[in-house]
Amino acid sequence: MNSLGTYDYVVFLVYFVIVASYGYWVYHKKKSDAENSKDFFLAKDSLTWWAIGASLIASNISAEQFIGMSGSGFTMGLAIATYEWMAAVTLIIVAVFFIPVYLKNKIYTMPQFLGQRYNSTVAMIMAIFWLLLYVVVNLTSILYLGALAINSVSGINITACMYILSIFAVLITLGGMKVIGYTDVIQVFFLILGGLATTYLALELVATHFGSSGVANGMKLITEKASDHFHMIFKQENPNYMDLPGLTVLIGGMWIVNLNYWGCNQYITQRALGADLQTARSGLLFAAVLKLLMPLIVVVPGIAAYVLYKEGYGDFQNAMQKGGSLNADSAYPVLLNLLPEGLKGVSFAALAAAIVASLAGKANSIATIFTLDVYKKVINKNADENRQVVVGRITVIAAMVIAIVIAPHLGMDKKGGFQFIQEYTGFVSPGIFAMFILGFFWKKTTSNAALFATIGGFLLSVLFKVLPKFANLEWLSPYGFSKLVTQEDGSRLYEIPFLDRMGFVFLISVIVMWVISTIEGRKGANPKGLEIDSSMFKTTNSFAAGALIVLGIIVALYTVFW
Repeated sequence: MNSLGTYDYVVFLVYFVIVASYGYWVYHKKKSDAENSKDFFLAKDSLTWWAIGASLIASNISAEQFIGMSGSGFTMGLAIATYEWMAAVTLIIVAVFFIPVYLKNKIYTMPQFLGQRYNSTVAMIMAIFWLLLYVVVNLTSILYLGALAINSVSGINITACMYILSIFAVLITLGGMKVIGYTDVIQVFFLILGGLATTYLALELVATHFGSSGVANGMKLITEKASDHFHMIFKQENPNYMDLPGLTVLIGGMWIVNLNYWGCNQYITQRALGADLQTARSGLLFAAVLKLLMPLIVVVPGIAAYVLYKEGYGDFQNAMQKGGSLNADSAYPVLLNLLPEGLKGVSFAALAAAIVASLAGKANSIATIFTLDVYKKVINKNADENRQVVVGRITVIAAMVIAIVIAPHLGMDKKGGFQFIQEYTGFVSPGIFAMFILGFFWKKTTSNAALFATIGGFLLSVLFKVLPKFANLEWLSPYGFSKLVTQEDGSRLYEIPFLDRMGFVFLISVIVMWVISTIEGRKGANPKGLEIDSSMFKTTNSFAAGALIVLGIIVALYTVFW
């Protein structure tokens, strides 16, 4: 039943009061007489390593993970966990190689990096692009999909859910990055606690259904009853190969997804840009450790739901239907609705915490880019620190209002969750990542080459998407780069998996950027390189030991579940 009981509301109220009270205390304890823009947007020198790590996870995990990734777990199994486990490896790479470059060169926003490395034109184009992407796509999707998720559990009207979530997120965001960072620690606590409660229930239900009890027995049973759901690397004949094409998740496009998201994304990197190098690295390593746990919270319940669905448990099969057909994204809400009163409130708070933290983080990033990269550089170059903070707060409210207005009209409820978001973000990721990675480590990269990556990378992604309609790509099939797919109109075409498309676009972008930069170099172009030296990439022994443990665990997981 999609409604909350009295004890559920009590638990949620306790969660709300704890987060709001702690945020209010943090704001007043750390508030200076004259608020500095670096303090407000970046929490300069204020966040501890554990606050950075928790904030990274709280901002990353939202409704699309809880609902969409559980749905993918229902459909394809543990393989979808590659997004989480490969992210753990990526966080270590970002900590070692990316963050030192940002901090050494005093980079606070991604457009600032582009302006400092290339020119103001590239920086402004990308600033406007990121603002549109963050407001129209990311903020609206987090808000609307979050409201749908809350509605499916509580029965509260979707519009009301949107208002409640946005108001809560705005209250946190107006306090600045310090409040976001420290309240995210509490958000992550509820997120993990509530997530584990749902996992516990799902495994206990499986164990009980087969005449036993205990989480361990439940886990053993789902590995037996859904053995096909416990393979990390898909073969080409697997029906989900287009989403996760074999070894591409280890040596191909999955790296572009993760490195771009965790290393070249204002929404994420902002948490570490206000800290010193050792604190930032420790925070990223902590986030990597937490990433190892995420599949237990967001994927395993989906697999357990698959077993219960297959076994015809209770009303599971009817509850998983939407419009007369199976809806995998219903798996997590259906499980939540089976939780006993009180425990359901804990899981409900976890879902709300994930959504609110993501909304707050995204709104803060929007305010940071608009204020520091558009307002301060174009609209009011003489704006003082207090004025920048005021503009930032106005931007937070304006962005949330826009999201509330346009979200219901984007048709997100008719599209798949997690996989859809990943694929369509992939249209811009390869070119942006190529621009960043060459900008980091090849001083000869020119501004025109960066412009090509920005625009050309997107056009190449579109080309590879529509190419199967104009060309027979069967010749790529023996190499695993295409598969025969049935279209909506019944026709069959050889399509390129989107992760492979990203890999191809990235490689072409890098090659063309190299050609453009080389030609311009011969004509006397002198690009602006960043300050880099090998000593920047040395780590402490404790970080190295922690990183090796995380990498060892991931190797073990892939070995066991290959």
